Amino acid sequence: MRRWLPFPLLTAALLALWLLLTGSVAPGAIVLGGVLAFGAGKALTALDPPKSRFRRPRAALRLALVVLAEIVRSNNAVARIILRPVARHRRSGFVRIPLDMRAPYGLAALACIITATPGTLWVEYDSADNTMLLHVLDLIDEEEWVRIIKDRYETRLMEIFE
Repeated sequence: MRRWLPFPLLTAALLALWLLLTGSVAPGAIVLGGVLAFGAGKALTALDPPKSRFRRPRAALRLALVVLAEIVRSNNAVARIILRPVARHRRSGFVRIPLDMRAPYGLAALACIITATPGTLWVEYDSADNTMLLHVLDLIDEEEWVRIIKDRYETRLMEIFE
């Protein structure tokens, strides 16, 4: 079964997403969505993703709540910056952050979290010295940003993926 359908959960999720996007559960939509989901699962085997175990689901739930709260807070902060641009001198800039995490799925999750948070953007990852370059819309203190990324996100992601 695994060889015939290498990623069954991904295939089912893609089919469900297809049916939600089309807004139809007609036989044609199910067949077309099933073919596309099956093809996407087969195409993913060509990429040969590394094996990983998802550990500590409670830690993942806590991280999701932290990320959700941070996204709401950042949305408000960015809205204030945009709506009151002359209220205070703002300086954007880049911060290089040393990482301890090496797990590829953890790094990918960190990139998604940072990029999804308004006002921040993952710019590059240097695997030679295991650092990331972060762009911040309102850069006040570089050390504070290093502490935020390491304490708020990296330690939780390492608990989940390493």
